[in-house]
Amino acid sequence: MLAGTFVMMNGQFLAASDTSESSVKRYNNIINANKEIVEFIEYSLVQKGIPKHLRNLALIESHFNRNITSGAGAVGMWQFMTAHANQYGLTEQERTDVYKSTKTAAISLANLYRKYGDWITVVAAYNCGEGNIAKAMQAAGSTQYHIYSQYLPAETINHVKKYLNACYATGELQSVLSNYNSSRLNKVFFTEAGNRKNNGVSLQETEINAGFNLDVIADELKVQVNEILAWNPGIIDELQTKGESPLYLPTDLMPDFLLKKNKILSRSIKEGGRMQQ
Repeated sequence: MLAGTFVMMNGQFLAASDTSESSVKRYNNIINANKEIVEFIEYSLVQKGIPKHLRNLALIESHFNRNITSGAGAVGMWQFMTAHANQYGLTEQERTDVYKSTKTAAISLANLYRKYGDWITVVAAYNCGEGNIAKAMQAAGSTQYHIYSQYLPAETINHVKKYLNACYATGELQSVLSNYNSSRLNKVFFTEAGNRKNNGVSLQETEINAGFNLDVIADELKVQVNEILAWNPGIIDELQTKGESPLYLPTDLMPDFLLKKNKILSRSIKEGGRMQQ
């Protein structure tokens, strides 16, 4: 491949890839200069059943620098925003902890993969959030990145390009693309197989933990708590006994929930994380 060539997926151009020798050398130099950290990251990812190439997410996010802070306030090697960190029980200070932040990133990535089924969408969601992915998929009427990506922020599209470039540099691009192409056969966010019906209403699934307050969810979505309970029979017991539960919402409400998810969690924590009884 030459600098500026295109990566093809399903017969369409995905991204212009910078596969120049200088780019390949730069990425590999950063990896070689951080061998101990890279080995720990790869070990942590494999423990969670995640491919080693996801180490490239930390590569493009921070160059493995635990002390970096972005202009938007993302901190650490994995560039956690405060709300994202809090969602997984990671404190603001722990965002710079290589061990704890990597373990948290692995859990977050595994959860995203269970939801989307391909690593390219996972990288996009890690950058812009599940709400923006849901809106883009809904606008495009497709779960395939090369179709819905036109509705994503330019920063996210560029982030995915960087990830593909890094995977080319580490010799793992073909693995990423093969995963993407095979994922079309899997259950993904807006497929019929991923839907559930409740009184004729088509529902979509996400995950919440016991920190979420159903009253706050209802208030933010402008619905009644009884409606949430009707869509989610047994959710209170599930949250109280297991500490987490699937949350089913109508297809038209799910993007709004995902966009407000961090705000809802923050409000829930401030109000004591009480669940509707």
